[in-house]
Amino acid sequence: MDEKLFAELVESVKEMKAIRRGDAKPSRVFDVKDPNAKAIRAKFGLSQAEFAALLGISVGTLRNWEQGARRPEGAARILLRVVEIHPQVVREASAPVRVSTDRPRRKRQTRTSPTPTRG
Repeated sequence: MDEKLFAELVESVKEMKAIRRGDAKPSRVFDVKDPNAKAIRAKFGLSQAEFAALLGISVGTLRNWEQGARRPEGAARILLRVVEIHPQVVREASAPVRVSTDRPRRKRQTRTSPTPTRG
């Protein structure tokens, strides 16, 4: 690794530690709000059981999010944001898949075995 780059990385780590100790202030702060699962569900007009099924999660998980006992993390946060911003996409994605039956079915071939002969 390039020595200059390595020195920059070391300096960044030292700066991070100083910020965590409270000795320095970060250059910028991001305020990322948790998605409000209860408000998002209310937009859909679904019960907790229906909304949980739509998201593919347990009712208990949804209840914990709505009551503030737990926070959605990772993919769940993103999914809730997608549901909030593009509800039609989620409805389309969760719609049952229709399978066409127009294709003629193949006949099942049965295997015939030779009749045993007695000798």
